[in-house]
Amino acid sequence: MSTITQATRPTNTINWKPALAVTVALTILAVLANPSGPLGGFWRPAADMPTPAGAELPFAILLKIAEGLTFGLGISFLIFGYPIVRAISPASLTMTRAAHVSIAWLLFNWWPHDSLHIANGMNLGGLLAIEYAFHITLMIAGTVLAYFFLTLLRQRA
Repeated sequence: MSTITQATRPTNTINWKPALAVTVALTILAVLANPSGPLGGFWRPAADMPTPAGAELPFAILLKIAEGLTFGLGISFLIFGYPIVRAISPASLTMTRAAHVSIAWLLFNWWPHDSLHIANGMNLGGLLAIEYAFHITLMIAGTVLAYFFLTLLRQRA
């Protein structure tokens, strides 16, 4: 095994059975609780939101499934992923935790983000609040991960 592979090989691993169980359970819950789902009554689509019809409907359903899956994966990574991030990290504990949370946020934010858009409709004040709350935090998460990646590269150099 090469020294790079040995140096970056995680010493801690995820216990996949509970991680998979959390991912599947939260995926199902998120799909059922999206604004158009049977459990999504708390954020029904706004009156001014168009309803998918015809050929649009399968694409809308597929998007909800993808958002539900990444929500489940993101929360599962938040719960179980820190040991792996820590095992490869040459960064400080604060930066390592920020990278861990950033990865999780990049995964799980899409379900609440899209659902809030649908529930908000075309209310401009609400749209701006949603955009700032999600897009700015995604920009921050991307910046954190770029810095974290550079610390990995510096360690190898």
